[in-house]
Amino acid sequence: MRKIWIFAGLSVAFLVGGFAFWKNANLENAQARPIEGASTQVISWDMDFVPAPVDGKLSSNPFLAADANGTMHGDGGQSDTHPAAGPFGGDLERRSRQAGNGLPRQCSTFVYRSDGKPVVMCGGLAGFRMVLLDPETLEALAHFDLPIRPSSFEAFVKRDMGIMMNDSSGGAYMFLDNRDRLVFANSQWVVQRLTAKEKAGKWSFAVERQWDLKPYVPHDCLNWNNWFPKGECDKITTVMPDHQGLYWWTTRKGRLGTLDPESGKVSVFRLNGEEIQNALAMDNRAVYVLSDHAQYAFAADKAGKPVQLWRTAYDRGTSRKVGSINQGSGTTPTLLGDNWITFADNADGRINIVVLRRSDGSRICAEPVFQDGASATDNSMIGWGRSVILENNAGFTSAYEQKDWNAVAGGVVRVDVNADESGCETVWTSPLKVPSVVPKLSAANGIAYFYSFDLARNVDGKLTQDWSIVGLDFRNGKQVIKIPTGRGRKFDNNWASMSIAPNGDFYAGMTGGLLQVRQKRN
Repeated sequence: MRKIWIFAGLSVAFLVGGFAFWKNANLENAQARPIEGASTQVISWDMDFVPAPVDGKLSSNPFLAADANGTMHGDGGQSDTHPAAGPFGGDLERRSRQAGNGLPRQCSTFVYRSDGKPVVMCGGLAGFRMVLLDPETLEALAHFDLPIRPSSFEAFVKRDMGIMMNDSSGGAYMFLDNRDRLVFANSQWVVQRLTAKEKAGKWSFAVERQWDLKPYVPHDCLNWNNWFPKGECDKITTVMPDHQGLYWWTTRKGRLGTLDPESGKVSVFRLNGEEIQNALAMDNRAVYVLSDHAQYAFAADKAGKPVQLWRTAYDRGTSRKVGSINQGSGTTPTLLGDNWITFADNADGRINIVVLRRSDGSRICAEPVFQDGASATDNSMIGWGRSVILENNAGFTSAYEQKDWNAVAGGVVRVDVNADESGCETVWTSPLKVPSVVPKLSAANGIAYFYSFDLARNVDGKLTQDWSIVGLDFRNGKQVIKIPTGRGRKFDNNWASMSIAPNGDFYAGMTGGLLQVRQKRN
């Protein structure tokens, strides 16, 4: 107790003394500043590869932005697939934008308005920030700051970045609705809906509506204004609309709720002893929730209360692995076609790609992937048609904690579901090392994009990483393009997502901000 009082006093003195620096370093510059260390290495591509569309269809949710523009994972089915053609060939340009003004700030989630402008979530120690970008100049047209997350403050107090990195709450799982409104739950247990409007040539965000969920979620958390919590601390992970416009939300400690955005009515269902750290998938029949113990399907009754339709337990293993944030699945559930749902489990030895029937939760297959003893993932898979593409995150912690880069096991796999539901089969594997990215498939050109690295040495001889966007052929797993991005931690993707805009511009989040790859303009 004495130590924390001493630390509290020192921290207050530090914060007061450094307020001017903090305030300046936390600004969001309007003009785009490139991230130092950007690569000038030549882009390489396979000239024998012929870009071609791949068959599949997006999940359509009438209350989400159309054409996979509304969530971190694209559509309501969490397919991580975009209809536009991603980058290919040598006629490309790479541009970057430093987030913030000195304080570390990483851009992690990208959604796109109907006018094509990206809205980006950029997180840091001082809190998350929503930024509206001009895609032509990468200028910040407007920004909206969210309050500091309790986990960020706790990480600062305890000097443990892992606390912050293992928390998926606070606004990363936001969504853009069918009216260009941004919806998320902030770290103060408030669901907010923002609009972005232009007036006299200037853009600004405004809170259109908000709903306080503190009466329904325990919120006694260690924070700058609550040094000695005594009660329970739970955090809201995600908010998503179902096909009737009802908002569904989850918390880390297994609370699942609904929020009627018209009446403000809230209902709560508890998964006792289970955690929820990923987003939700939706179709017109159910809401699909993946905990660290089981896959669920829910629907709302006439009163808007969550009703459990089915539950299917999976192999969660005996411990948390390096490359995972808890002992359980690290994937957001992904819908396949009209009838299936897929996720990865946390089995000891080798994890499995699991495919279930959405009608009743019965299992079609559990296909083991990657090497025994070096198999883990904490990112959603690509799901398209009958195919699942998954990366191996085993051996990676975070950009701030990683010590042994040779421990990153690597590997990408494609598994297909048999059309007759008799099981699943591995179609191809790739040795590509993908530590932590949310990958994306371009349905228009058949390239699955990942974020990878090669070990290199700085001029002082110290080991570092050269980072690249790497594209694999959806059909056979062969590498078809490599786009070098930059060297060192600032270009580490660090669990952020990548995304393909409606016009084909490609965005990747990284610890220093964001990167854009696009066709060169004349």
